Amino acid sequence: MIVIVGPTGVGKTKLSIELAKKYHAEIINADSMQVYKGLNIGTAKVTESEKENIPHHLLDICGVEELYTVYNYQQDCRQKIEQLEQQHKNIIIVGGTGLYIKAALYDYRFKKEAKLNEYLELSNEEISNRIKQYEPNHNVHINNRKRLVRLLNKYEQNLITEKTGNHPLYSFKMIGLTTDRKNLYDRIDIRVDKMIEDGLIMEVKALYDRNIHSKAIQTGIGYKELYDYFDGTLDLQEAINNIKANSRHYAKRQYTFFKNQFPNIKWFETNYLNFDETVNEVICYIEGD
Repeated sequence: MIVIVGPTGVGKTKLSIELAKKYHAEIINADSMQVYKGLNIGTAKVTESEKENIPHHLLDICGVEELYTVYNYQQDCRQKIEQLEQQHKNIIIVGGTGLYIKAALYDYRFKKEAKLNEYLELSNEEISNRIKQYEPNHNVHINNRKRLVRLLNKYEQNLITEKTGNHPLYSFKMIGLTTDRKNLYDRIDIRVDKMIEDGLIMEVKALYDRNIHSKAIQTGIGYKELYDYFDGTLDLQEAINNIKANSRHYAKRQYTFFKNQFPNIKWFETNYLNFDETVNEVICYIEGD
């Protein structure tokens, strides 16, 4: 198993495709925003043409109005790993959400295993009001009791960590891609401009018009800023500037998490002028032991 990490915009997707072709591997997504259907441009989700017929997993697995937690990812990713291992497939996990990777691959436990609470003593309205303490703008219909119960359970049980162990549950090599900070920030700015050109405003407006105010929207870079624009609290250029600034801040937080939580990462400087050179360096490392 190969795990590819690094900050946003550094080249992880491209490397994962090249390594998957080399090792006949299948790819598991480890980006917390790319699990959502409809969040494509703003998350830089791999396109069908970019996939080059490589099977990808844990992309587009839930609706944007749903709550998908690190606990959900832990369960889904481990299940997918087990399935692919039974099929004798090589596996590449790629993404920038360090907590998801930590939860899936290490002995990271949750205080959950209690049976789901049915909240039989509460009315639908009371359940909805309790959810609003966590997510004020949730849009689950008052008559959809099943989803209301599920959402409240996720908030009240699944997000509490019992143990963040450092013991890996699988054998894998972790590859980190990096570049100097100025270059990364310049690339992030260019990338955001390209997202705008590719239709990010229309992608977000479609969600805004559906009155979706889920956690994914409220926390997703590229989405929350454009919601402020549609709300009239920012002009468009201010919103775009905020997307760039928040993306740069996120990249900085990613570096901090990876370096603190994954001391065994082997870092490689991305060669943007000759990416094949970066790919070859990574292959030499993988095959060197």
